[in-house]
Amino acid sequence: MVDSVRYRLTLWYLGVLGLVLLAFSAGVYALLTRSLNQRLDNGLRASLESVATSLTRELTGGLAEAEEIAEVQGLRLAEVEGLVEKEAVHSTMEDFSSSNQAIAVFDGQGRLLAEKAAPGDLHADLPSLDLVPVQSVYIFTLPGSRGSDTEDVRVAVRRIPATTASAPYLIAVAQSFEANTKELELLRRSFYIAIPIALALAGLGGFFLARKSLAPMAAMSERARRISAENLEERLPVANPRDALGQLAATFNELLARLNASFDQQRQFMADASHELRTPLSVMHTAAEVTLEQPRRTESEYREALQMVDAQTRRLARIVEDMFTLARADAGRRPLHPSNFYLDELTRETARAAEVLAVRKRVSVEVSDAAEIPFRGDEGLLRQMLLNLLDNAIRHTPAGGHVSVSLAQFDSAYEITVADSGTGIPGEVQAHIFERFYRADAARSRAEPAGGSGAGLGLAIARWIAEAHDGRLELRRSDESGSVFVASLPASPR
Repeated sequence: MVDSVRYRLTLWYLGVLGLVLLAFSAGVYALLTRSLNQRLDNGLRASLESVATSLTRELTGGLAEAEEIAEVQGLRLAEVEGLVEKEAVHSTMEDFSSSNQAIAVFDGQGRLLAEKAAPGDLHADLPSLDLVPVQSVYIFTLPGSRGSDTEDVRVAVRRIPATTASAPYLIAVAQSFEANTKELELLRRSFYIAIPIALALAGLGGFFLARKSLAPMAAMSERARRISAENLEERLPVANPRDALGQLAATFNELLARLNASFDQQRQFMADASHELRTPLSVMHTAAEVTLEQPRRTESEYREALQMVDAQTRRLARIVEDMFTLARADAGRRPLHPSNFYLDELTRETARAAEVLAVRKRVSVEVSDAAEIPFRGDEGLLRQMLLNLLDNAIRHTPAGGHVSVSLAQFDSAYEITVADSGTGIPGEVQAHIFERFYRADAARSRAEPAGGSGAGLGLAIARWIAEAHDGRLELRRSDESGSVFVASLPASPR
């Protein structure tokens, strides 16, 4: 699993890095393309301004001398001006020098007057003279020939307005995108080489870092694999409790601690259950064995043996039923069945039922009068809780003693109090009396009646029932004068 996580982390890292590199490369490519195009346009604009300035200067100077030349040589002024304009155009073309730019000059009717290294279809694609703003540069792209390697051409044109004696001119300066294309191609090739190399190096580095980062997890996994039900006391190493892996290990150790406690409780439960079940079974087996060894026994002896077997059978059934109740409660399969009833009536009826056990011990049971208290809860479970408390009090009260039951309301809770006049529970064992199968000999040294199991499950079940109703059960007092158990139930349980 760790290897799978390591590979996934590396792939995710490479994927994110690849996207970042692609976005970065696209951004650089777009910026460089824009920069190269701006540089090309600026070069064309500068060349166009230079040519326009030179042509204007040549025309101005030549036309100023045209009238004097015409008078001296006896020529018509128009002929001299035409010769001057042609000479100005050709002189300008001769002065223009650029290894990667072409130039062409057109008259007002669009006729080519002169050109220098201009592409053959430049004339056909030039805009009309009327569309070019005066004293402004107009730039456009001339597409290359399809099906050939001819690059697109960037063209800048400018209109020179007509002076007093000259016609308007259209000057065009053109340059191919070939240089830009070569630079962009070089950049693309650099990306094609650099990006895979960067991803490969990043993948190796990411895999190494992932392996190093997940090494503690691999150690934890191996350590956890060796932990079983036989060695739940082992724990995972926690190198740094403040980082994520340390917190994971600490959480797992807490889980192991809870599992270990649960397993210990389960093992102790099984051991105690086996011990408790063995006692009545042994008594039944011994009674039957002794009875069968002497075939000639009186009817009273058979009756006594059967009564002993019946008592132990009842005790065994009680233990099994209590164990089954706790098992279903632990598994969450013992839901409450709430109904509306009167808590005071339940208290009186349960106390009367417990008087049967009290008569055998010669213990009196007293019930304090209480007003009608409507309540909503699981009547059967609450009756069992109170009966367990009364059974516990009667079994631990000597003959001639008394047990009292009272019901009262305090704030938003009802309190059922069961008090006895026994010798009390020793202080060192009071914290354990609600544990399952826990029995303190000093507190339970009295003889048990036939109706009680004496397995140490009654108080555990009673506490669970109280807590299932959002209440609590506690030992409020226990001394030489007796013990007092109080079950607090909320007036409005959930």
